[in-house]
Amino acid sequence: MSKEVITGSEALMRALHNEGVKTIFGYPGGAIMPVFDALYDYTRGETKWFDHVLVRHEQAAAHAAEGYARVSGEVGVCLVTSGPGATNTLTGVADAMMDSTPIVVIAGQVSIGALGSDAFQEVDLVGVAQPITKWAYQIRRPEDIAWAVSQAFYIARSGRPGPVVLDLPKNSQTHTCEWEEAKVSYVRSYNPYPKLDDKAIEQAAKLINEAERPFALVGQGVELGNAHSELLEFLEKADIPAGRTLLGLSALVSDHPLNMGMLGMHGSYAANMKTQECDVLIAIGMRFSDRVTGLPSTYAKQAKIVHLDIDASEIDKNIKTDVAVLGDCKQSLPAITRLLRKNNHKSWIASFKQYSDMEDERVIQKDIHPADGPLLMGEVTNVVAEVTKGNAVLVNDVGQNQMISSRYFKFNKKRSIVTSGGFGTMGFGLPAAIGACFGAPDRTVCCFFGDGGFQMSIQELGTIMEQQTPVKMILLNNNYLGNVRQWQDLMFKGRHSFTDMLNPCYGDIAKGYGIPYDRVIDRNDLRAKIEKMISTEGPYLLECAIKPDEDIVPMTMPGKSVDEMLLELDY
Repeated sequence: MSKEVITGSEALMRALHNEGVKTIFGYPGGAIMPVFDALYDYTRGETKWFDHVLVRHEQAAAHAAEGYARVSGEVGVCLVTSGPGATNTLTGVADAMMDSTPIVVIAGQVSIGALGSDAFQEVDLVGVAQPITKWAYQIRRPEDIAWAVSQAFYIARSGRPGPVVLDLPKNSQTHTCEWEEAKVSYVRSYNPYPKLDDKAIEQAAKLINEAERPFALVGQGVELGNAHSELLEFLEKADIPAGRTLLGLSALVSDHPLNMGMLGMHGSYAANMKTQECDVLIAIGMRFSDRVTGLPSTYAKQAKIVHLDIDASEIDKNIKTDVAVLGDCKQSLPAITRLLRKNNHKSWIASFKQYSDMEDERVIQKDIHPADGPLLMGEVTNVVAEVTKGNAVLVNDVGQNQMISSRYFKFNKKRSIVTSGGFGTMGFGLPAAIGACFGAPDRTVCCFFGDGGFQMSIQELGTIMEQQTPVKMILLNNNYLGNVRQWQDLMFKGRHSFTDMLNPCYGDIAKGYGIPYDRVIDRNDLRAKIEKMISTEGPYLLECAIKPDEDIVPMTMPGKSVDEMLLELDY
């Protein structure tokens, strides 16, 4: 029986469908037009397979794919043209690599015969993308599309997830091939799921059983491995307090009695201080980044370090480990838990309170319940968290808005934070929130951004207008690049070199896009206007006039130990 002969573009549609793709974020152009022509038939009518979301910039397509992947647990997909279309996505690709987010970027390319000729909109995409992807590949024949797409999705979602880039010359899109499905479940020399080492499991359990002051660091790996119940069983059996990384904030519900707050430069005072007092530190699905460790040479020197991670490259990268447990925490956590004694660390857990009380008195209450003066970012976040009852998805941009919204938002459900952690990409928030709305259509998505980050992706209001994406946008407008301003005050004698911003009338811009808008200046109006925003169907932009020189504390200064956190900044 002869096989069906189809074009490469048609093969791509079928391959994506076979991978369960439902949403594609994209922007058409010359070198990808044959694919978009094939896509036409599969986005409407009885043959509809996909929703295509037309973004206003290719970088936004990558960030939207990230947002979709983070909340859904599926692979995000974006489709762009060659040259600048492809390179525009690379910031999002690098962001996804740093934060272990599974996305597949499919980019058009000039015809094979034109490769290397500096043809119009030609770029060596594979060469450029290789250092910031798990895999980058140019598909030169239409008959290779099925297996290449399957392999791309397998690599993107397996092991430690990450981005894959596929480069698709025009010939591969327009030439024909016999259609044959492909399903890749093995790639030579690629071992995404290391076999658990029983000895390491036993050593880890022994250290934890003997610990008097154990402390767990919970990272995004728990979310990526869907190991939430396994984490709870582990923590509760051994009675271990836990801090959470920025990306791991929703891996453990906010109000759990063992939750001691957020780690890092602007994290919780107690969590950071106690890192330097514990006798066994258990890192679960997280990396020891500089924002977590502060000065590495002083980090947790008193403690035995147990590191659970699926990626061997993270072991001993920045912090020397005493016991390394390689593997998916979905398997490693219960393996260790089975060997743990039912334990009680009541006095150790109680000792966190002196630090949390200090932070509450000197920082938190002033942030969320100010007595007077202009609006503060913390009080806005707190009211949004109260109104949404901890059930919303938090998406944020980068800067002060990121730290403050992450600190004060509440998380009752898994996969509830979407943020740019390792790469710190301004402009991430708005397109990522669009992706999150498509990835979790039954949830409320709240996006916080500052006036700087908003203007880096403000064109995506067009996408929101067209799709009626129901994202609730909270603009924390202090008329500054606030984070840089804070550092200039701290380290550059208050010389505000190009950090104050002259802003447009955001109400007029929202009106131009047909998006409901309101502005808060008086805190007496804050709750009512937030409630109106949350209850309004569809998108909404709420601008909050924030104190211009608000500082974010606690803070660990660069080059300082994590227990040298400042509760006030002295200029």
